[in-house]
Amino acid sequence: MSPDYLHDGATDAILDSIADGVFTVDDNWLIRSFNRAAEQITGIPRKEAIGRRCCEVFRASICETSCALRHTRETGEPIVNKVIYIINADGDRVPVSISTAILKDADGTIIGGVETFRDLSSIEHLRRELEKRYTFHDIVSKNARMLEIFDILPTLAESDSTILIEGESGTGKELIARAIHDLSTHRDGPVVTVNCGALPDTLLEAELFGYKAGAFTDARKDKPGRFALADRGTIFLDEIGDISPALQVRLLRVLQEKTFEPLGSTETLTTSARVITATNRNLRKLVKAGSFREDLYYRINVIRIELPPLRERKEDIPLLVDHFLSHFSSLKRKTITDISPAALVALMDHDYPGNVRELQNIIEHAFVLCRASMIGTEHLPEYLRPADAAPQADAPTLAQLEAQVILSVLRKHNGNRTAAAAELGMHKTTLWRKMKRLGIESPA
Repeated sequence: MSPDYLHDGATDAILDSIADGVFTVDDNWLIRSFNRAAEQITGIPRKEAIGRRCCEVFRASICETSCALRHTRETGEPIVNKVIYIINADGDRVPVSISTAILKDADGTIIGGVETFRDLSSIEHLRRELEKRYTFHDIVSKNARMLEIFDILPTLAESDSTILIEGESGTGKELIARAIHDLSTHRDGPVVTVNCGALPDTLLEAELFGYKAGAFTDARKDKPGRFALADRGTIFLDEIGDISPALQVRLLRVLQEKTFEPLGSTETLTTSARVITATNRNLRKLVKAGSFREDLYYRINVIRIELPPLRERKEDIPLLVDHFLSHFSSLKRKTITDISPAALVALMDHDYPGNVRELQNIIEHAFVLCRASMIGTEHLPEYLRPADAAPQADAPTLAQLEAQVILSVLRKHNGNRTAAAAELGMHKTTLWRKMKRLGIESPA
């Protein structure tokens, strides 16, 4: 069949009725049809696009290395909703999602290919606006409880009172602590983080308060402690519930008097460090059990912030996924911009015992395995993959697109072919022939 089949006037009229950009190419990769939406998205007039190679018109991010339409022509596999970037006539970068399919004539001979593309600029703009609205100092959430925390953090930061942050591991306690520091009068000083649960008691005491040379066997020279290093800044004591009763006594003195002595020293030092503590344990129960001092508990619990686990703020999962995709795209210099609906459903169904940190690790795992621009269920860790994941649907062919538009217009006019043909810009006999070829019956 002649390549003119790809751009007869009636077909062009139908394609112009479609909101997505559509173009077709022949065997030589020359554009044979180019609809009105394609003109609007690219800024290139149809008369300039027709007859040129598609890579000259679109200048897409994948044209030179992994052309989607070429992949479909060579393998017969359609591409569905792949997110890429094209360069429009003004030189601007435009995000689009593309789908591809092979074009065949009535005898089944391949005569070219069709690609549809949708402008994602407004979606990208909305995403950025939402990101601004729901991002607070690198913390991403639209959960009502988290937004309440965002609202009060600036006020809490103005005070020098000790703050206790409670929440399960991986909920972002350190991010909250850093946000408080950045908003406080201590922002020009250092942030010093100590994981109290990672060190044995003797080493933790030396880390917190420092030591003098000769204080113990391996102390060959003086070493300042974390309280000294955090002076005029912030010291963040994570997993505070894990320290021993003996060390709790020394810590209580620092909080009450702002003074301490390094190990092996008789000199008393002072610190002006803002103290923020955090725990993944229930300190009230530890106090009742006698393993945590009640006076220390009330000293660190002047202001208390409780972070909800991710399983209680699942509305944040799409935001966090988008945030991590942007993060890893920048970090790994690899462009993955989206996640399939099935993969997102799998993520939404998970309970996240590791909270936000677990979700971040899941996205990083998928990022390593994914070679396309969209993460699918096959890229997720095995324990998240649905057993009966449905295959992706094929991309619509040009004939299917024609049929969809014609049927939609016929329904609009209650099956009146004359009115439908007028809206589609074709003669009613042309419409009748197309209906016959596409197997369309007039709606009742």
